[in-house]
Amino acid sequence: MKKIILASASPRRRELMKLITEDFEVFSADVDETLPENINPLSASEYLADIKAKSAGKSFPEDFVIGCDTTVIIDDMILGKPKDSKQCREYLEMLSGRTHKVVTACSIVRGIYKRTFSVVTEVTFRKLSPEDIEWYISTGEPFDKAGGYGIQGKGSLLIEKINGDYFNVVGLPVSRLNQELQIFIKENNI
Repeated sequence: MKKIILASASPRRRELMKLITEDFEVFSADVDETLPENINPLSASEYLADIKAKSAGKSFPEDFVIGCDTTVIIDDMILGKPKDSKQCREYLEMLSGRTHKVVTACSIVRGIYKRTFSVVTEVTFRKLSPEDIEWYISTGEPFDKAGGYGIQGKGSLLIEKINGDYFNVVGLPVSRLNQELQIFIKENNI
């Protein structure tokens, strides 16, 4: 019996994956997430999702492995997980009162077969005061999240509106992943 493997350590992705199926296992792929120079920011998530899925796929060659990656992009620049309060402050000041893109890519692999896609959601922050920014940093919430905020937590208080899939911003575009996974399983369930 072929299994579904989620190659992610993210507790948020695990919870969202349960909306698709309860029948999956988690395997955290330890990969080098250094991006190639001059990569298009919109392609970065697919590149990273691919290497995560392929790495985990080596341990599960007969199973369906899903690798994921989320990037936050503003002004053609990728905002990763902030390394400290100073960088978090810079990110939040950059996002304040502006619209940015959140791209989540998923790569599904089984042996030599692969299907990769990404979903883009636009997120608009309200204008943040210095006090708003300091308060949010003090919650400790932004440090393990791309772009320095989590829409599913207290970061929701910073957001004016979104255009697109909410779950994509959390880290897993569940509706699209469900569709793509069903197609992939049907095509590759040899």
